[in-house]
This record gives sequence, structure tokens and C-alpha cells, in this order.
Amino acid sequence: MLHPLDLLVFAAYLAGAAALGLWAGRDKAGSAEDYLLGGRSLPWWAVSLSIVATETSTLTVIGIPAVAYGGALTFLQVAFGYLLGRLVVAAVLLPRYFEGDLVTAYELLGRRFGGRMRGVASLAFMATRVLGDGVRLFATAVPLRVIGLALGIDVSYPVLIACITVLTLLYTWAGGLKAVVWVDVAQFGLYIAGALITIGAAALLTPDFGLRLAEAGAAGKLALVDLGSGPWAARLAQPYALPVAVLGGAVFSMASHGTDQLIVQRLLACRSLAESRRALVWSGIGVVLQFALFLGVGIALWAHYGGAAPDALGLARADEVFPLFIVERLPAGVRGLLLAGIVAAAMSTLSSSLSALASSTVADLLGRLGGHAPSAAGALRTGRWATLGWGAVLAGFALLIRGTDSAVVELGLGIAGFTYGPLLGAFALALTSRRAGQGAALTAFAVALVAMGLLISGLWYADGAGAWVWTLAPSDEEVAARGLRALAWPLYPAVGAAIALAVGHGVAAVTGEPARKPD
Repeated sequence: MLHPLDLLVFAAYLAGAAALGLWAGRDKAGSAEDYLLGGRSLPWWAVSLSIVATETSTLTVIGIPAVAYGGALTFLQVAFGYLLGRLVVAAVLLPRYFEGDLVTAYELLGRRFGGRMRGVASLAFMATRVLGDGVRLFATAVPLRVIGLALGIDVSYPVLIACITVLTLLYTWAGGLKAVVWVDVAQFGLYIAGALITIGAAALLTPDFGLRLAEAGAAGKLALVDLGSGPWAARLAQPYALPVAVLGGAVFSMASHGTDQLIVQRLLACRSLAESRRALVWSGIGVVLQFALFLGVGIALWAHYGGAAPDALGLARADEVFPLFIVERLPAGVRGLLLAGIVAAAMSTLSSSLSALASSTVADLLGRLGGHAPSAAGALRTGRWATLGWGAVLAGFALLIRGTDSAVVELGLGIAGFTYGPLLGAFALALTSRRAGQGAALTAFAVALVAMGLLISGLWYADGAGAWVWTLAPSDEEVAARGLRALAWPLYPAVGAAIALAVGHGVAAVTGEPARKPD
């Protein structure tokens, strides 16, 4: 049962977040650039923290500790891959974005290939955000409803989703990207403080905590490196095997931070290319440290509960351990702070998505559909309406979800695997091919998208001989009986990008388009 002080702290956070956003956006935006890019005047360190906060959703705050609780620290290998990918983006893509006054990442594709490719890439981004962030919005409402039931209040999911959306829209609509970034900075500090408090509380509440940590080490819980096991084909299915984790993490980060408007929008809001590079690289360092912290939370909880399996604690899965500790072990007031941190992670992602979707709508689609570029006042007005419209769309999609075991959740969480690779491949084609035109780019994107759909949902290989087996959506029982394994998720963007790049170069060679220097 929550204490009234918890509710007071939680309510204070919600009011404070909205007030901070309104204050940060108090200078009325005079143009779409002010509204969508913060006037290109945001300090690099704030942008860097905002990037980290944007990447951190409720699923991250709860799920990363669960990875360490049920496994080891090897997930950190993926985070190092994320840092390597950012270094490539900083060196290769960011200079191209700053060559012109771009508003979205997809303008670069439009300048190189044409408007149709730009529109297709923008639509792929929108689909990714709606599916993925609709899931995250619903996931945030789940623990809030559980809290309400514990207090004897049955608050429905539609009401909770609507409240979160309206509160986030309040400052996002009013202040644009500038408000989003500064609220992200505050929310980053809140959930980091929550993680530190959890580790400290677990240590204080656990007799012989140091001995328990030694037991965790002896059990392999503190392992940082996993080289994988078995033949090479089997290792491709192990997401935390060192080559898969680092390579997959690097390419995934190249796609998410080089082609996803959610992140590129912030990088374009920096004052210069040098500051944008600084923000991006330091966000990579921040993500490594943040993942290490949340993995530490999982180890601390493992020590506190003596390594008990989730079912022994009355739980269905490991990602319920952290919320259980918050509700049962933390004192009044601190519980409210930690719950606020969970919601803060969701609001930072939601507000960022709303701003990025609005910018892509105005810059990538509006002019093409209308046949002409809107006026400055018209673009600003449309940007605000697009923010409201996308808020309704995200909330509506979240309302379609009725449980965390539904297929739509799996689609939402895995959609980046379908789109990130083809998008990265299209950008790589723009930078590496002199002959590829819009037809080659669109063909490469479409073929890679279909191939990733087949790979993720139906192309599996046998563990023993390493032979590829075609099986459409095998059941858990079939996987157990036949020893089937899927390609590890960190490799999805790498495979998709490779397919798109190969197809694009192949089509360009066959069609014989005139050689020209990439724009």
C-alpha cells in the first residue's frame, strides 16, 4: 500500500515537469525552426542528456535490471557497440547534415535521390515511432494501474493513457523542442537518482551484502565478456556473444542515431557541427554508464533476494522484480520518487516522439502533399497541430493493446529491426554510389524491408548442423523440439543495411544510370 506521501511526491513531479516545460518554452516560437529545432541554439550538453533520456523508456528502466538479474553484465557489450556506432555517425553523417539548413534526416535522401525516396523514408520513420512508442506508452500505464488497484482505485487504461498523453502534450505543444530538451534533462537526473537510491537501499537492507556480491561473482553474474559457444552459426543467435553484441550494437546505433529523426532532430538543434559531434559522442559515453548503472541495480536486487527465481517471489517474469522492490522495500516518499522516475522515462520518449513526428510531417510531407512550401507562419501552425495529432495517434495505438503478451507488442518492440537496416542501407547507398538513382534506392529499400520481414518472422536455422530452415513463425514447442534458433536481434540492422546496399549497387549497375558524384 502506498503512503499518501508517495502520492504527494508523484503528483509534485507531474506538476513540476509540466511547469518546467512551459517555463523552458516561455519564449514564443516565431518560426517553425524555433519550434522544431529550438532555434538551433541549444547547448551541446543539454542535447546530449536529452538524447540519453530519449533512448530511455519505461521498458529500459525496468528491463535492463531484469537482464542482469536473470543473466550477467554482458549486455554492456552492446552498449560499447552503441558508442562505436556514434563515432561513425559523428565522422560520416553529421557533416552532411550540417552542409545545408536541414530540418530532418530524410532531406538528405531527398537531395540525393528525390522526393519519393524522402517521403518513403519519412513514412518508415513514422511507422516505427507509432508502433514502438505506442507500446511504451501502454507499458507505462500498466504499473500505474497496479498502483491504483493497490489503493482500491480501479483506473482504466484509457484514462491513464489519456492523462500521460495530455500532460506530455501540454509542454510539448507549448514549447516545442526547447521545452522537450530541458524537461528531458530534469527527467534524466530523476531516474538516475532513482537507480542510485535503489542500489544504496538494497545494500542497506541486505545482511552480508558484500558476501552476496561475492556469491554473484562466483555464479558468473558479474561477467562482462561473453565469447559465445558452439559453432559460428549458433553464435549468430546469441545476442550477447562479443562479436554479435559489439558489431550489432554499432550498426544499430549507426541506424538509430544517424537515420532516425527522433535523434537527428536534436543533433540539428545544436549551435554547430562541432557541438553536435560532442553531444553525440558524449551521449554514447552516457549510455554506457547508464546501462552499467541499471545492470548494477539488477545485481543489487539479485543479492538482496538471494538469487531467488521470479516465480519464487510470486512474480511471472524478471522485469517485475524492480517494481516489487520499490513497492515493498523502499520508505514512503522514496517510493513515490522512484515511480515518478519510471513515468519520467516514458514521458521523455513520448515528448521526443511527438516533436520528431511533427518535424517530419512539416518538413518531409507537407510541402509534397500541398504542392508548395508553406509560409513560416503556416509551418509553425501546422507543426503545433501535427504535435496534437500525433499525440492522439500514439494514444489511440496504445489503447489497442490489451496485454503485454499480444502480438502487437512484439511487433512494436521489434519494428526497429525491420526498418533501421533498410534506412541505414539507403543512407549508405547515397554516400557510396555515384550511379544509383531514385529507382535503385526505392528498390533497395523495398527488397531489404521484405527480406527483413522474412528473416525476423520466418527464416530460422537448425542449431546442430547449422543448415538454414524455412519455418514461418515457429511455436515455442517447435523451437524446443527441433533446436531452432533465430538470428540474434542486434544483427537485424546490419543484415538489413547490407541487403539494401548490395541491391542498390546491383540495380544501379544493371540499369546503367549515368555516373555522377553523390550530392
